[in-house]
Amino acid sequence: MPDKDMALLQLKELVEEVTNCTKCPLAQSRTHVVFGEGNLHARLMFVGEGPGKDEDLQGRPFVGRAGQLLDAMLEAIDIKRAEVYITNIVKCRPPNNRVPAPAEARACLPYLRNQVAIVKPKIIVCLGATAAKYIIDPNFKITQQRGQWIERKGYYIIATFHPAAILRDPSKKKPAWEDFILIKEKYLAEG
Repeated sequence: MPDKDMALLQLKELVEEVTNCTKCPLAQSRTHVVFGEGNLHARLMFVGEGPGKDEDLQGRPFVGRAGQLLDAMLEAIDIKRAEVYITNIVKCRPPNNRVPAPAEARACLPYLRNQVAIVKPKIIVCLGATAAKYIIDPNFKITQQRGQWIERKGYYIIATFHPAAILRDPSKKKPAWEDFILIKEKYLAEG
């Protein structure tokens, strides 16, 4: 079976497993599981914290205001959303868009690891502190450590501000833009 067909089959099986997941209380209040979407062979994967209200209603990641900003940021560095893969640490919306509890994140992390194994990106971008804490280091400080490359297990990993944080605090726009320039340079270098 060709790699592309195998990846699609593996992803379909994983989507079914996640859709039926009840490993944490978030499953009880979700409208939709927000699994992730994008190019199954993307070199670039974005990982956020968890779905918000719009994402929960539509079952798609980053479709609200933060998603529109992410799309604009990608466009500004000449990368199309269709070229990348986008997902979150947790696949169900935490109530009132709160930060996922550690047990909720731990319940979903195996799904994220499987997504990474199937897509096989070269670059993983952690959008915000929550993603960085679960992917890079539990003590990660987004304001101090964003924009720094880490190479781990064959992946280049970087963290930047979550688009929702930029919407709340426009002073984060310039450093996030600097991070996106670094992301574009790495993306071109790893092409």
